[in-house]
Amino acid sequence: MATKGHHGHMLWVGVLGFLAGAAFLFYAPSLKAVSSTLFLFAGFHVAGAAIMFASAYVIGADKLLARFTPRRRNHTFNFGWAPAWTLGPIIAAAILFAAAILIEIAATHYWPAALIFTLLAACFFVGGIFARSVTRVDDAVLPMVALTPVGVENPIILDAGCGSGRTTIALARALTQGTIVALDRFDAGYIEGGGRTLIEQNLRLAGLRDRVRITPGDITRLGLPDATFDAAVSAHAMDHLGRSTAQGLREIHRVLKPGARFLLIVWVPGWTMFTIANVLSFFLASPRVWRRRVAEAGFRLADEGRFNGYWFAVLERPD
Repeated sequence: MATKGHHGHMLWVGVLGFLAGAAFLFYAPSLKAVSSTLFLFAGFHVAGAAIMFASAYVIGADKLLARFTPRRRNHTFNFGWAPAWTLGPIIAAAILFAAAILIEIAATHYWPAALIFTLLAACFFVGGIFARSVTRVDDAVLPMVALTPVGVENPIILDAGCGSGRTTIALARALTQGTIVALDRFDAGYIEGGGRTLIEQNLRLAGLRDRVRITPGDITRLGLPDATFDAAVSAHAMDHLGRSTAQGLREIHRVLKPGARFLLIVWVPGWTMFTIANVLSFFLASPRVWRRRVAEAGFRLADEGRFNGYWFAVLERPD
């Protein structure tokens, strides 16, 4: 994506997970209610060790292991989001479920807390399954909407914030003609290597390298001529721009031809986002806020809806 942000909260997820795992590994087995049963004694050791290992993997142990593991030629799509983004909800689910069991064993009078922890664990587990689903290119990536103008045989389409290429590949498969400009800063810390090497590899595997032009750039300062593109897409990138969101929307508006359409996909508060981010999902901008933002940037809202838990909008640059 086209941001400087490195999702530093994943570091906190890893650190807190590591500390929780250490508590289950060293403290929980020392409790009389746990140590008196071999199954529980061993179980908390295993659970604590597993949580500590997974948390260390999130923090950066995966990169350390990669240095000592021989590289293999990859013949499958790799979008570089694992392990941090996909393991986080699973770690949270394991911690909450283990805590619920510990409360039921050692502090039964706090059973309402155990019930809440169990429900949250189930919620996070579902979020982990959802997070892993986005690593598969065969799952639906884009909503079915009318994007390119009628009568334009070889449109030029901008994928703003292409990352490692999942949206680019989906777009190229849906539109069999035209050229896609895949633009990104390629510096996102939650994508392996920022995504530049991965998108080249993924496009080669998909047989789309000749239809896609990879362009390093910033959504907020595109450096491209006015009215260049027949259409544009930005999936899960605009909601990472923070205070620069308005500038990013204005830049997309500027480089679109009059009458061209822009498909915007962003994270918004809802159950899907809650399963992944929990309370952090409450800080996401609502569809109402996004409607105001796109109107201020000069777009006309042609269509909107929900897709895979995200909010999408089909926007038009007026003639």
